[in-house]
Amino acid sequence: MIARFRQNPAIARILDSPLVLPDAWLVAGCLAQTIWNQQAQRDPTLGITDYDLVYFDPTDLTAESETAHEARLRAATGLHLDVKNQARVHLWYATRFGIAITPYPSVEAAIATYPSTATAIGIRVADLHLHASFGLDDLLAGTIRANRRLASRAVFEAKAARWRAEWPSLTVEPWENGVD
Repeated sequence: MIARFRQNPAIARILDSPLVLPDAWLVAGCLAQTIWNQQAQRDPTLGITDYDLVYFDPTDLTAESETAHEARLRAATGLHLDVKNQARVHLWYATRFGIAITPYPSVEAAIATYPSTATAIGIRVADLHLHASFGLDDLLAGTIRANRRLASRAVFEAKAARWRAEWPSLTVEPWENGVD
């Protein structure tokens, strides 16, 4: 599966870069969208607006450090990266989404709350370990199913609508058919 993701040259560049981040992972939409592009026989980078790179550093919960990492890694890779420390998500999540959350104990725990089963996926950069919280079936079938563990219906439906507009062959399951 990693070889399929590497067919996207941006993903290959990230996985081959010396990131110098604790517990760094490439996660979510860029991975799913690469697969959807392959299935549609399109350029593997089409429709991907950014590359989510997350890490876990409970010893530095400052926004400034996170911003500095993002600037450094964008400059090093030449890519539009969204870099977030999953150890500090609880500090801003309520302000952005209106829901208070407890601190994540790991990147894997954070991935398990991403809005859809197909995008609850990540590759740990250090050893190319693939983690898919709900398996790969929905991703490979082009099925968008809500992960209701944390995301609101509005967030899920907005993402699903954007994805369906870009990849019309996707099947979007109704919110009620999601997982908890």
